[in-house]
Amino acid sequence: MMKRLFQFSTVLFWGAVFSVWAAGQAESDKTQTPVTPSYTLAEVAQHATEADCWMAIHGAVYDLSAYLPEHPTRPSIILPWCGKEATEAYDTKTRGRPHSPGADALLTHYRIGDLTP
Repeated sequence: MMKRLFQFSTVLFWGAVFSVWAAGQAESDKTQTPVTPSYTLAEVAQHATEADCWMAIHGAVYDLSAYLPEHPTRPSIILPWCGKEATEAYDTKTRGRPHSPGADALLTHYRIGDLTP
């Protein structure tokens, strides 16, 4: 009788452990990072105004509309690059000087997706 009770308890215990593990796996599947949106250069080109300024830089797409008024220089420096692939302009500030690491970190806040080749 004790042996049967022990076996039954053991099976019940491991069944409960498996159920908790399976529920955790199902929950982790739901919380996976969503897929990053991808945009073509043609889609980026549709956002080429001061009020709606997207740029492709290093294969990523950024919506810089909200940042334009906060940029240290006047927005007219950036506006010609809205709606375009602007890696070279970003890397050289169009004068041969790179942006600072702080600017690189700030840029990540405006990333909205990847550029599709």
